[in-house]
Amino acid sequence: MLWNTIKTSLQKELSENEFGLWIEPLACERENEQELRITAPDRFFRSWIEERYLDRIRTVADEVAGGPLTVSLGVADQTEAAFVKEKSGQLRLPGTTLPKRRIRSLHPAYTFDHFMVGESNVLARAACDALAKNDFSYGNCLFMNSGTGLGKSHLTQAVVHQVFDTAPATRMHYLTAQQFSAEMVKNIRAKSMEKFSRKYIRECDLLLVEDIHTLAGKNKTQEELNTVLDYLIKSGRRVILTSAVAPCRLKDLDEDFRSRMTSGLVAGIKPPEYETRCRIIRHKAGTHQLELGDELVDYLARNLKGDVRRMESALIGIKAKSCLQHTPPDISLVREVVSGLVGAPVQVDGKMIRDLVGCQYNVSVEDLKSRSRKRSVSFPRQVAMYLTRKYTDHSLADIGALYNRDHSTVLHAVKVITRDRSQKHSIREQIDILSRKLKKG
Repeated sequence: MLWNTIKTSLQKELSENEFGLWIEPLACERENEQELRITAPDRFFRSWIEERYLDRIRTVADEVAGGPLTVSLGVADQTEAAFVKEKSGQLRLPGTTLPKRRIRSLHPAYTFDHFMVGESNVLARAACDALAKNDFSYGNCLFMNSGTGLGKSHLTQAVVHQVFDTAPATRMHYLTAQQFSAEMVKNIRAKSMEKFSRKYIRECDLLLVEDIHTLAGKNKTQEELNTVLDYLIKSGRRVILTSAVAPCRLKDLDEDFRSRMTSGLVAGIKPPEYETRCRIIRHKAGTHQLELGDELVDYLARNLKGDVRRMESALIGIKAKSCLQHTPPDISLVREVVSGLVGAPVQVDGKMIRDLVGCQYNVSVEDLKSRSRKRSVSFPRQVAMYLTRKYTDHSLADIGALYNRDHSTVLHAVKVITRDRSQKHSIREQIDILSRKLKKG
């Protein structure tokens, strides 16, 4: 079969994971001397193939066929009209008209099912899920902020996927703030701002705008988007905004615009805690057909904190090295991969912190574990407990055991240092110095 020959050629060009994940699931619907029809499992998969692989498939098809061959891509179990012969990206079924909407490229795996929920993101996840179902339990406007690689785009695209699945007639626009700005400028030059305003105000049930922080200093765009948000929010339409910076820290932003964006729920996404990191690693390892024992998962979870993309990168590296060496991954291989991503990983634990603080304040470990309440001993002890809580996954009870104290004493110490750090410059300086030393190892 022609399609099998094309797949064999593609398999030589792509990695094993890439070929198995994206090319293998494609099926041949029909082939002859003039035409090849292939299908994807669903329209989101099809969209990804069209964007990333379809041009290459067409090139290989022409080479294999020895001349021009029409290659069309469709979705399994859909009608002939569902096939796309051009790079339009639009899926139309007979007798239907899809609502016009601004949709960025969607990652097929960015769905709610593939999102790992933990303490760090549970509120944002719940709010997105509700808005995707047209449920206003969390209000109709959501502002999500987090550092890079923590799931903002995943959740936003999960909403789009969900709406596509359950309410495809929804008039939805999904784009970045920069795209919104560029589109506005284009319409200003074309003197078609009435059309632009109608699109985002009158013809919009759900607006999703990413990277709001990039609008800093762009006063005209802020003004226009502020007008759009004002109408949508007041009229009960759904709005989701994302930013890499918390609203209070956004600079060069009109205060009325800032107020409008945060008039609904503001949900920050923090780096995932240890348990969530373990679940993320296990889940992603499964998608890469990579078997990792508990020891390896634990090592990865303890050394890959923050950006979830680094976990993905590490697993790809582990899989590649494992295949290259024809051996299952072990701790030595995992250490090597992690070291290449983050440098030599620093194993910060409670004892290390206790020793560092004792040395810094010239207090012995015995004194730190003693019942002494002298300020010269109790303050370093509280600092050590605070730092251990911040930089390790130790429980309150585990931290207390390092100093012969119970969990309530640790909790009190954390509260005291947190308060003093925010109010007293000298203490903040001391904590920052110790934190830098811990990060350096």
